[in-house]
Amino acid sequence: MDLIQNFPFVSILLCLAGGVLLSVLKARQARYVCFGLLSVITTLSVFTFIDAMNRKESYVYSMGHFPAPWGNEIRIGILEAGMAVFFCVILLLSLVGGLYKIVEEIEESKQNLYWTMISLLMSSMLALIYTNDLFTAYVFVEINTIGAASLIMIRENGHSIVATTKYMIMSLVGSGMLLLSISMLYDLTGHLLMSHMKEAIVDMAKTGAYEVPLTVIIALICVGIAIKSALFPFHTWLPEAYGYATASSSAILSSLVSKSYIFLLMKVFYRVIGLDVMIEHKTNHILFWFAIAGMMMGSLNAIKEHDIRRMIAYSSIAQIGYIYMGIGLGSEAGMIASVFHILSHSASKALLFISSAGLSSVSGDSKEFRDLKGAGIRNKIAGVGFLVGAFSMVGIPLFAGFISKVYFAGATLLATPVQMGVGLLALALSTILNAVYFMRTVILLYTPNRQKILVDFQNGMAFISSIGGFVILNFILGFGSYYMITLIERGLACFA
Repeated sequence: MDLIQNFPFVSILLCLAGGVLLSVLKARQARYVCFGLLSVITTLSVFTFIDAMNRKESYVYSMGHFPAPWGNEIRIGILEAGMAVFFCVILLLSLVGGLYKIVEEIEESKQNLYWTMISLLMSSMLALIYTNDLFTAYVFVEINTIGAASLIMIRENGHSIVATTKYMIMSLVGSGMLLLSISMLYDLTGHLLMSHMKEAIVDMAKTGAYEVPLTVIIALICVGIAIKSALFPFHTWLPEAYGYATASSSAILSSLVSKSYIFLLMKVFYRVIGLDVMIEHKTNHILFWFAIAGMMMGSLNAIKEHDIRRMIAYSSIAQIGYIYMGIGLGSEAGMIASVFHILSHSASKALLFISSAGLSSVSGDSKEFRDLKGAGIRNKIAGVGFLVGAFSMVGIPLFAGFISKVYFAGATLLATPVQMGVGLLALALSTILNAVYFMRTVILLYTPNRQKILVDFQNGMAFISSIGGFVILNFILGFGSYYMITLIERGLACFA
């Protein structure tokens, strides 16, 4: 076995061990160790990605080299390794950009716990990306939930505690559904490894055995993950969770945590149930209609908001609808568009949350639109960052979000006549609604404010580097979309 084949497992293990170490360090020490650890994980992920590119096919790493059913497995391919690299980069940029807010808004005695939860969260997201075992996926879903809830609650104000309570209630319902579905799958198939489950389910589908239990299992998995990823109408926890967490936490929650659950659902589609069986049970059609509703309702709620952070949060509901719409099309083209939108939305939404923190800092720490007038002039770096993120979300040509919408439109053209008509109409209406609330905000940010506002905030190099990194990433996704799509196609080809 090549040394590089150990890197994914080592990355997960390092993050778990790092979480233990960070919990006993002081705030400053924990910060430095966490950034060092994440840098190492990013480097290992890059080497893993290069190795996966050279192999051109997925491979399985067995824990302790024990075969099933005793052993556990992770599976590494181009798509998994690429997603791991992307998650590491987004996480690092989000933490760097919101570092000053972490120092300001979290008590120094508890900052080491923040870095502990970041490390555990990274381990869980990497595990969800790589795992080939469904029960292991559930274990790390729970670690993900605990880490995410901690990032929201650690500010310890009234809003964050209420937001965490809502998040935990909804998330535990989703986790319960997921655990119940895994238990039923194990009862039907006798396996926990995804590939073995799929073989048993394909045989059942051919004979028509256990059709009703299998339908119930599919429903439980889809609803459970839909709750945890905030698909409409299971989104009610999201605005408070994203709106009242610290800037880095909001960026990480919106761009990474929800996407790790969606990536797990894609693995279930391909590796556990099988795409053909999912389509046969009309699962994709149901997800498609919920996604369309989410695209509309998320945007309409965003238009009504007067708080910039909550507006961005409601926008996430609409964008998650886009991803589920691609999955709901039930085609390779739809999946490719969804995977690319995971990348483009993550890069753009994290940029928006970090930029909004900089805009708020030069507006008396207010997030209300009435106080943000002219903030883009007072803080030019944050203003440019918000402008790029907004253009991407609206779908201005050459930005990452525009490429996503082009591929979604192309995928709907290959769908059934009903899906094609509804999908294209939803894309058009959603784009108009996106333009309404994002362009309104951009105009407000660059409208001179005649009232004198005292500004004692100076952008640090960390903040400038983060905004610059996100802007460059957006343009890479926009201008280099052909290469990204090619990699996604290659990744999906060996994903099943």
